[in-house]
Amino acid sequence: MDVFLLIIAILFVLAGIVGSVLPVIPGPPLSFVGLLFLHFSDYASYSTLLLVVLGVIALAITVLDYFIPAWGTKKFGGTKAGKNGALIGVVAGIFVFPPVGIVLGPFVGAFLGELIHDSKDFNKAFKSGIGSFVGFILGTGLKLMFGFFIIYKFISALYYA
Repeated sequence: MDVFLLIIAILFVLAGIVGSVLPVIPGPPLSFVGLLFLHFSDYASYSTLLLVVLGVIALAITVLDYFIPAWGTKKFGGTKAGKNGALIGVVAGIFVFPPVGIVLGPFVGAFLGELIHDSKDFNKAFKSGIGSFVGFILGTGLKLMFGFFIIYKFISALYYA
């Protein structure tokens, strides 16, 4: 049974890394579930505090990932219309031309939101779209850092077991 849990744990952690790059897959929660599977095997034991903290962080990163592109839009001079467009773009990108739509959705959403708000200011709309894309990249980096931390905890538990 422990070997089965270990295999499932490895698959979840790897799926979490893939999900950190492909927004359709919720990377941080999958990585965390992989760590839980390892915890429930005889290969590793983590403290309750660590598991709770990592679970909260996984949830927070997953929620923040939807809002970071809107934050980037605002930081690059976008208006509320651009922020809303970025949020819509994140969600729409999942369904329109995945996986390309997932990457470009926040940019296109912020750009179109700004153009709808002020059709004469193409440069501001473009800057807003760039800010949204930068936010998307930051969110992806955050998810990858969490995923690699989980891998570190995973491997160190196996190594010292």
